Amino acid sequence: MASLSAAISHSSSHVALAHNTKPKKIHQSQCRTLPLPHRSPICRLGFVSQGGSKDASNTRVFTSVKDVLLDESAEKVQLPKGDTWSVHKFGGTCVGSAERIKSVGNIILNDDSERKLVVVSAMSKVTDMMYDLINRAQSRDESYISALDAVLEKHRSTALDLLDGDDLGSFLSELHHDVNNLKAMLRAIYIAGHATESFTDFVVGHGELWSAQMLSAVVRKNGINCKWMDTREVLIVNPTSADQVDPDYLESEKRLENWYSKNPSQIIIATGFIASTPQNIPTTLKRDGSDFSAAIMGALCRAGQVTIWTDVDGVYSADPRKVNEAVILRTLSYQEAWEMSYFGANVLHPRTIIPVMRYNIPIIIRNIFNLSAPGTKICHPLVSDKEENQTVESLVKGFATIDNLALVNVEGTGMAGVPGTAHAIFGAVKDVGANVIMISQASSEHSVCFAVPEKEVKAVAEALKSRFRQALDAGRLSQVAIIPNCSILAAVGQKMASTPGVSATLFSALAKANINVRAIAQGCSEFNITVVVKREDCIKALKAVHSRFYLSRTTIAVGIIGPGLIGSTLLEQLKDQAAVLKEEFNIDLRVMGITGSRTMLLSESGIDLSSWKELQKEKGEVADLQKFVQHVHGNHFIPNTVLVDCTADSAIASHYYDWLRRGIHVITPNKKANSGPLDQYLKLRALQRQSYTHYFYEATVGAGLPIISTLRGLLETGDKILQIEGIFSGTLSYIFNNFMGEVAFSEVVTKAKQAGFTEPDPRDDLSGADVRRKVIILARESGLKLELSDIPEKSLVPEPLRASASAEEFMQKLPQFDQEMSKKLQDAEDAGEVLRYVGVVDVVKQKGVVELRRYKKDHPFAQLSGSDNIIAFTTKRYQKQPLIVRGPGAGAQVTAGGIFSDILRLASYLGAPS
Repeated sequence: MASLSAAISHSSSHVALAHNTKPKKIHQSQCRTLPLPHRSPICRLGFVSQGGSKDASNTRVFTSVKDVLLDESAEKVQLPKGDTWSVHKFGGTCVGSAERIKSVGNIILNDDSERKLVVVSAMSKVTDMMYDLINRAQSRDESYISALDAVLEKHRSTALDLLDGDDLGSFLSELHHDVNNLKAMLRAIYIAGHATESFTDFVVGHGELWSAQMLSAVVRKNGINCKWMDTREVLIVNPTSADQVDPDYLESEKRLENWYSKNPSQIIIATGFIASTPQNIPTTLKRDGSDFSAAIMGALCRAGQVTIWTDVDGVYSADPRKVNEAVILRTLSYQEAWEMSYFGANVLHPRTIIPVMRYNIPIIIRNIFNLSAPGTKICHPLVSDKEENQTVESLVKGFATIDNLALVNVEGTGMAGVPGTAHAIFGAVKDVGANVIMISQASSEHSVCFAVPEKEVKAVAEALKSRFRQALDAGRLSQVAIIPNCSILAAVGQKMASTPGVSATLFSALAKANINVRAIAQGCSEFNITVVVKREDCIKALKAVHSRFYLSRTTIAVGIIGPGLIGSTLLEQLKDQAAVLKEEFNIDLRVMGITGSRTMLLSESGIDLSSWKELQKEKGEVADLQKFVQHVHGNHFIPNTVLVDCTADSAIASHYYDWLRRGIHVITPNKKANSGPLDQYLKLRALQRQSYTHYFYEATVGAGLPIISTLRGLLETGDKILQIEGIFSGTLSYIFNNFMGEVAFSEVVTKAKQAGFTEPDPRDDLSGADVRRKVIILARESGLKLELSDIPEKSLVPEPLRASASAEEFMQKLPQFDQEMSKKLQDAEDAGEVLRYVGVVDVVKQKGVVELRRYKKDHPFAQLSGSDNIIAFTTKRYQKQPLIVRGPGAGAQVTAGGIFSDILRLASYLGAPS
């Protein structure tokens, strides 16, 4: 230390001589913006600097920050406290260039709060550059001089872009003055070959000083009164042994009031990251401390809110770099944010929550590059979140991971019942300075398992083996085992505390993903469930729990709506398969209710499907949809409920949203919901994605054919859909497969009606409305936001017959229009082609089409027979040869089979073996 003191003394004389060459004038209003060396630790060692009022021309010596404070006098102005203050914090990225500093200035000016306190970090990368200066100097690398010049130039060029006139001249003068002082200090460090923590803090804190001065000048350019604050004059902290600091709120509050009494302003630009010790020695709040600065300042002035501006839209439910489906969380409680930040989520500095939590001050995380994004609000949880316009919130708010860990397992029968064993273990860990991330201990006390950073595990293991050498040799401890290459996965959510089964859900999801859990920890508060997994399994585990977190059971309460042709066929299939599903697949599907438009049948334990029609006649009651749903869903011993809508009723479909909100799964062949108004469809799908409930509708297109699942599979695996073209109507497929030669069109329609292929009124099929609905469903599944009205109607019903009073009248008059269809058929046959009624989703042109088209006889669409459907997917992968799905597309058996398949898929998702 003696060499460093000598070096400082030698360097200080040079600084003093340089300052005496030309007295520097500082206006009284600027007297608190003296450069950092005036209030540094070196000042206390006799470091000489210059400053004063406009009448002063002598060199002055300040021995501490307090000297500067006591030197000033001004009329006392009381600091107003309360929600009139709005605190903003802008990180280094936000003030990384002149253009961005201007943007920050605009945000400040556009905030209509009565008073604003803005905390700024150093410009992007500057703090790293300042640490680099220290490292170079103490390594006796003379390149620290050129590196300091780069710092000077970065700020000088930024100031030239931002400022002009007196503000520019004043800032550049201060900047050069600070840099000269830094050169002297770095020279002293270079000579000594060592830098103390205080000296390091002094050097690295300059970036915040410079960015605060520039931003305050930018605000003043708009004619707004704005002062900048060197927070080392206000924030007092006590360094701890854990490389952290504890704020002294009482002393800091006194100093803030004193500062404000002499610098009253409605806009204050304050330096983040830096503070002072009780001895008035400059220090820092350590890495990422600017968030902490903002929270402390918000608490000191009892602000209405603290806004942390960053480069992301808010807090994600999981790391979006690992989970593509991660969503922005609208709200977090203080405890949830605290837990997530501890476990490495990019939320806040872990200690930021503490100051604002004391005064219930909300924190808003917002994106400076996307001002339209509302961000994430961190506050006490709302009393109610059941309003219609709010999204469904998860029990688990988010998932976070910590990588590069190792597990240490201390094991032995000699540990059981021996007081002080845990104290000895963690005392040894403390002695090597290792950080324990997680602890897990069995109640038998046979072993203690804990996680530490992998880089520290070797020292920990050696310390433990040394501490317990005698116990290991005597066999009281069997081993100190190291399990490397581990990661921690934490599930965080305040609502977990009041919901049974959350842990079971988590572990079930991990088991389904074939993830082995190596250690578990959970506090009694249940805000956090922590598991340790293999590092290579971490992302897989994170995706599994994020995408599949819902209550997992294989007993499902089923409600059947619409026991018509399709519904009754489904009930028959369920009856036939019930025993097999229970015995071989552990799936118990209990039909708790069946309702038609007039009568419903309810059961407390499950309807006997072999006699449901008789039971409905004997015990049926007047249909009441609300009572029906409440009954099916109200069986608390069955945790999962699914309603199967086998109708084509839009009124039934309108209830899907409410059912899903209530945690009821929905399965349907009803096309009305997915082809109805776009806003209702989007609302339904958004709810489906945000909730734990499932909405399956494979049978809406192609009956039992895997059309929807094929499309989703292509999209989910990264393929790009170009076009979907198909024959989607079993009725129209049958008609045009048989419309050939001399057979009249009306005769084919009559034959189809007699065979049961058409609706009671064949116009429902010939109008193409069913095909249009299927096309709109596939278009929306492909990402197109189309309304049904966007697809032109191409009806095969002759115009004069569309208003016919009855189906019988229509069938009688249809032969009068056979000639027109016969001509189309003849024209096609003359060209070696066939007629087919198709639907097309053109994703490239973002449109849908239904129409009668002609195809060559060797085309796959020309090879159909009976009532088969055929769908061709042209994608980026299947561009030269489309992917074809072909098979029966109509009929009660195949449609009911498609619905049954969706029910089994739901059971699989809910935990049944697959």
